[in-house]
Amino acid sequence: MSRIPLPFHCEDISALARSLNAQLTHAVSRPGHVELLNMLARGGGYRNFQHFRAQFAARAQLEQTPAVPDPEPPVDYVRIRRLVRFFDGERRMIRWPGKLGQQQTCLWVVWSQIPAGQTLSEPQINARLQDVHLFGDHALLRRRLCDDGLVTRTRDGREYRRVERRPPSDALALIRCLGQFGHAAPALGRMA
Repeated sequence: MSRIPLPFHCEDISALARSLNAQLTHAVSRPGHVELLNMLARGGGYRNFQHFRAQFAARAQLEQTPAVPDPEPPVDYVRIRRLVRFFDGERRMIRWPGKLGQQQTCLWVVWSQIPAGQTLSEPQINARLQDVHLFGDHALLRRRLCDDGLVTRTRDGREYRRVERRPPSDALALIRCLGQFGHAAPALGRMA
């Protein structure tokens, strides 16, 4: 029968020595192999050697199990084609969408046009937002960006900063489509 090596680690060697000394002092005779294994395991914080071996096996199994990533939902290109209509050829939002899901996806396009890693004052963020929309309500965009967690602001509202995170798959597809094709919705049919 092959033996599986079991690495032993102890946080405090002094505590291990004290534990072994106390256990050996109470021993009536010289301990055998299994009893020494139990003493070392107890000194390392386990109940006995069997507990140590079971913990090692469970940890090894967990480390070998690959983490299953959350699958990205497939991109709905028909929806993307509808959302492209909210923007002009220069990636400016023409009108505010009526549906919440459309608003959230379109906000990612606005988010993508805010410079990354820069702190902007309120006048700077207002000017940036006025440049990326045509319906005349930059305060709505600023408020929604903050409420949706895409932009952070200080308590006094003087400084704004883009939050770096990966857009959802639909938003990423919309950003890419607008960047490549502008307002050319027919090109989306070839991408699907």
